[in-house]
Amino acid sequence: MRLISALFFKKSVNGHIFRGKYRLVKRVTPMAIKTLGKEHAQTEYNMSLLLHPFLNLEQSSGHALELKKKDVSITKWRELQLKMKTHVTIEERLKHLNHKNEWD
Repeated sequence: MRLISALFFKKSVNGHIFRGKYRLVKRVTPMAIKTLGKEHAQTEYNMSLLLHPFLNLEQSSGHALELKKKDVSITKWRELQLKMKTHVTIEERLKHLNHKNEWD
């Protein structure tokens, strides 16, 4: 029984698992190397696309103006402002106390 438990239940490392003297280090497998290469190739491809964009600056600004994205965002903002409560000052709150000021 003791031999079986020793095979299946290993003691964990002391302290933090992935830091320090007794850290747990993953083995490098061929599959891990292959996936790392694929990920690197994908990021390089994405960077090359970002280096040479499909639209130039004039085309992209005209595209945004044609879609009227700014107008839509402004109308949404105005609708939100109307839903919110208006700003109230202390003077407006205490206006009812100011009914008879003869010295003004």
